[in-house]
Amino acid sequence: MKFFTSGRLTLLTVLTSILTTSTLALTVDVHDPESVKKNAAIIAHGLVQFYHGNETGKIPGIVDGYYWWIAGAMFNALINYWHYTGDSTYNAITSQALLFQTGPDNNYLPPNQTTSAGNDDQMFWAYTVMAAAEYKFPDPPADKPQWLALAQGVFNSQAARWDSAHCGGGLRWQIQIANPGYTYKNTPSNGGLFNLASRLYAYTGNATFLTWAEKVFDWMEDVHLIDAAHIVYDGAQFKDNLNCTQIDDTRWTYNQGVMIQGAATLWKATNDTKWQTRTLELWNAAKFFFDKQNVMFEVCENPAGAACNHDQQSFKAYLARSLSASMALAPFLKPLVMPYIQASAQAAAQQCSGGTDGVTCGMRWSTGGPVWDGSYGVGQQMAALEILGANLGKNSSAPVTSDTGGTSKGDPLAGTGADKARKGEESLRAITTGDQAGAGILTGVLCIFTMGGGW
Repeated sequence: MKFFTSGRLTLLTVLTSILTTSTLALTVDVHDPESVKKNAAIIAHGLVQFYHGNETGKIPGIVDGYYWWIAGAMFNALINYWHYTGDSTYNAITSQALLFQTGPDNNYLPPNQTTSAGNDDQMFWAYTVMAAAEYKFPDPPADKPQWLALAQGVFNSQAARWDSAHCGGGLRWQIQIANPGYTYKNTPSNGGLFNLASRLYAYTGNATFLTWAEKVFDWMEDVHLIDAAHIVYDGAQFKDNLNCTQIDDTRWTYNQGVMIQGAATLWKATNDTKWQTRTLELWNAAKFFFDKQNVMFEVCENPAGAACNHDQQSFKAYLARSLSASMALAPFLKPLVMPYIQASAQAAAQQCSGGTDGVTCGMRWSTGGPVWDGSYGVGQQMAALEILGANLGKNSSAPVTSDTGGTSKGDPLAGTGADKARKGEESLRAITTGDQAGAGILTGVLCIFTMGGGW
């Protein structure tokens, strides 16, 4: 495993010295925050070895050998790592990547990804900048798009794709008609929109986002992507007159996680007991993904650890990060969830016992001991990092909002094209109070239009 190099990274210099002089296997005391932090630092270091986008001649925000979206997910993990530990080692490369991949409309659809990106791919970058706003990750320079505005840009562009012509609503998996999956409405896209709308409502207090969150959740229940027991399924096909009547009932950790976080966010923001009930029921359904020892597993795992593809190898990271955020939002979850988080973190650390450095992380935590399964990659490192971080998250503060210390600036017109026209006018005259009020009125008009189904 190649080590990341930078003259600034004193922590990594120390770690490199340790790792090149001995073979280690991680041993973590999940009840000791310092032990967790020490091991999380080693895992984070291993994760960044897969990234070279900050090097000369490389593209910031691209992880070689992986789909574009997984880089967005990786930087979310690094923001969470900073939030839980205070270690800013990776903040610079994270900010660089997030600002490089915004695309011309500041909605995470850069030109080299527009033909292949799905709604769920775009959403992973939105999750990351939303976390940056919620955790007060250092704001970009004033002349750059801001974290909250970028999340709004993704929301605006996706809400405009809401498809009422098939299945009574929902987002398609794919954006472009030529891509396989264009006639499939999946939970990663729709659950993502629910998750983002919930968090934008909590941060901004704008009721339009709450309306959208309710709308998406209700639609997912109506087509049975969420069943009566709050089990979350993968998606539904609508071509050949199926109209979403045949559900792909595959269950993934990731899908359950994004719904739990969205529901917990809305309980915190609204104090509505229905969201507390939904949060608890979604969590109860998530127990499916834990073995008898309370250790998390993915449904594609098998004894050889070879059945999960690159995407699926990372899914446990998203359930872990969602549970961590949800516990901070909804403290009633902590006594229920923490035994599973602690057992999974202990097992994950034991699985980080492979590679030439002796601390490379495998995928199968549910092996009963420090026996590396032979697999390695961005997904494995990220999942281990997030589950250790979740142990620290139990004592972290809840995500901030604009009313509780949030500093990230929003732009309600982001991603619509109207923001560009407005900025052109602003170069000719100063903004007045009247202008700001007018922009608020225009935002309301645009939101009404969007909810009408511009797609």
